[in-house]
Amino acid sequence: MQQADAEAAARRIQGFFEQIKPADLARMDLLYTDNARFKDPFNEVQGVPAIRAIFEHMFVNLQGPRFVVHDVVVQGHQCFLTWDFLFRQHRLGPGEQCIRGSSHLLLAEDGRVTMHRDYWDAAEELYEKLPVVGALMRWLKKRASS
Repeated sequence: MQQADAEAAARRIQGFFEQIKPADLARMDLLYTDNARFKDPFNEVQGVPAIRAIFEHMFVNLQGPRFVVHDVVVQGHQCFLTWDFLFRQHRLGPGEQCIRGSSHLLLAEDGRVTMHRDYWDAAEELYEKLPVVGALMRWLKKRASS
């Protein structure tokens, strides 16, 4: 894959995630290879149906989920994105929540993703925002830093 092809694939992937809607999940095979791997702090799956299920779960359990991609770095077959994931979830309060993270992607020759690894701090970005668990997490974080 040429650098220009990888950069075009990265722009296509960025656009997909920034505009993602439930109807787009039916065409995830255009984004991922058949046996692509996906991993984040809560999931580790392989194959388009399993990856699609993660995003279906997102749309069922969250209100207005959306990604804002800030940076895209492409080198060879690798792509790295930094992003904010914005959503509402009644258990976390009435306001919009934000998880800051990044994705490391490996691209196939055809520009589809063969490996998608998301990195974000579940303790800071999620657990600390929960009513009961959050207090415990903040206390543990304070104790660990002292």
